[in-house]
Amino acid sequence: MTMFNTTQANRASSAPDALDVQPADRIVTGPERRAAVKTWLLTAAADRDIARREWDRHSVALLRCGGIFTAVRVPMVLVEAAAGTEDRRKIGAYLDEALLGGAVFLDEGSSHVHFLVSPTVWNRWNVPDSECLVQDSYLGVPNPDPDPDEPSRWLLGMGGPGDLCVPDAVKQLVMFARFRAAQGGA
Repeated sequence: MTMFNTTQANRASSAPDALDVQPADRIVTGPERRAAVKTWLLTAAADRDIARREWDRHSVALLRCGGIFTAVRVPMVLVEAAAGTEDRRKIGAYLDEALLGGAVFLDEGSSHVHFLVSPTVWNRWNVPDSECLVQDSYLGVPNPDPDPDEPSRWLLGMGGPGDLCVPDAVKQLVMFARFRAAQGGA
């Protein structure tokens, strides 16, 4: 009996995380994934109910940076230069390939693109022509439900809760964008 308990303990210590215990044939749908992303993002809201209402009414909710994420803000013209196009869909496809995932949204009103990154990035970000939002900044984050007609919308949606951009990939993208812009977007 002792051997069985030890074997079980060894299996338990190497078992996947609690979030990964679904049967192998379980498929997570897009709406389920977006609901999980919404729930995760709402943990950054000062008041979750107000944030939900903001998403429902205005498609954007104010969320606090520094807890579960922060954002690197880059002028849209630089992202267009890196992608070599102004077409938003092509830019989204470019970002997906360049960043290998992550979460990126566009705010047409400010003409900025926001790359969601780990909250630990803000105090060490030093990349020209970009800004990392400091802790306790508030950011208007679009509703994870896709709506391509909204002025603030996802270019690269979150694949799941906590799916953030790799800071070094964002840095490389900004540096490449600066190079392309200096070359006239070629």
